[in-house]
Amino acid sequence: MTFTVRSNSFGDGDYLAKTHVLSADFGFGCDGGNQSPHLAWSGAPAGTKSFAVTCYDPDAPTGSGFWHWVVINIPSDVTELALDAGNPKAPKLPARALQTRTDFGVPGYGGPCPPAGDHPHRYLFTVLAVGLDSLQATADTSAAVIGFQLHFNTLAKAALMGLYKR
Repeated sequence: MTFTVRSNSFGDGDYLAKTHVLSADFGFGCDGGNQSPHLAWSGAPAGTKSFAVTCYDPDAPTGSGFWHWVVINIPSDVTELALDAGNPKAPKLPARALQTRTDFGVPGYGGPCPPAGDHPHRYLFTVLAVGLDSLQATADTSAAVIGFQLHFNTLAKAALMGLYKR
């Protein structure tokens, strides 16, 4: 069985709705709903002990991309995150799951908000099947440190790409 991810919120390669765009609260000039999209996955390989979910923009003009969402330690019996699960004020994540620091400087989902007039940016929503029950991290652990741990402990990954331009 192949490890796959899908979403009720968008299709692979589709433009993301304003619902998922960064809200005005962040001060970057966007005024979306800042809701993380629904994600569901299936076909995890044998030995999967937890999952991680990330959202990354490789097109951000930073020299290193931009991490919009990092969730780790999702129990292996969970196969779906609800719409707005990345909202730290609305506890929709499963028990044990941990959101860690994004490039916004805080844990939780931060939606797309590329520079006005820039080309469409790609937002890669990736689900990773992890061979550990939990990664060693706190809510303040950076995406780079999480990425380092995932590099050595990922059994499989599946991704959907959303686009956004303003």
